[in-house]
Amino acid sequence: MTSSPRSYLFVPGNRPERFAKALRCGADAVVIDLEDAVSPAGKSAARDCVAAALDPATPVVVRINAAGTPWFADDLELCRLPGVAAVMLPKAEGIEAACAVVETTLRDVLALVESAAGIDTVRAIARVPGVVRLVFGSLDLQADLGIEGEDDALLAFRSELVLASRLGGLAAPADGVTPAIDDSARLAADAARARRLGFGAKMCIHPRQVDAVNLAFTPTPAQLDWARRVLEGWRAADGGVFTLDGRMVDAPVQRLAVALLARSRTDAAPATPSPTTDAQ
Repeated sequence: MTSSPRSYLFVPGNRPERFAKALRCGADAVVIDLEDAVSPAGKSAARDCVAAALDPATPVVVRINAAGTPWFADDLELCRLPGVAAVMLPKAEGIEAACAVVETTLRDVLALVESAAGIDTVRAIARVPGVVRLVFGSLDLQADLGIEGEDDALLAFRSELVLASRLGGLAAPADGVTPAIDDSARLAADAARARRLGFGAKMCIHPRQVDAVNLAFTPTPAQLDWARRVLEGWRAADGGVFTLDGRMVDAPVQRLAVALLARSRTDAAPATPSPTTDAQ
């Protein structure tokens, strides 16, 4: 798992035969899901499957069941095992559950904000030591608030996660899923919107979504060339204002160039094509 993933691919915790396939799909992080993907009757068996499959050589994120459920404590014990890189906490609605996950597992926490109560407390959640990223549960939030439509209806809430992440010193948040698996145009549009709004990653529910999501959150060669020329000009101007390609460059533009280069994956191994065999 990379230090700041662009893509998080979910795989059901009760389907261990899919774990290895998911790890080969090119996603920056694989999320083994013990919550929504597993029925109440299958929670214990799924947890056992995950425990048997964990491998420190290929660490994964585990989405546990929410605080207050009968499975929360046992899920935390699972996440203490080697091979768990981070814990995704669903229904994050305050600091208590996030603190419990950090203190019990000693793992990084991805806080999944997916309710009105979560939005209300998101800035406090973002400041919990050990919480490294906020994740937007867009579909659950729509259901909680009775919101119809996805395009602009959730804009304010997405922006709140971006702001909370910045104030808390976290990585840019991860956007919610695009449920239309075969709609590549919608996926590309959703990922591009998230990037414009300040998100740094997106959750995927199928291997076919991974490549497009990685592409959306990776600067293009043209953008990287522009950023390098900005920094060269900035040094030549000794930190003063100058003009590049007919546009003024000042300190905010220089910071944007630095951020673009920081997002570059040019030092990473090329992404391998997604296999034809589905992990979902």
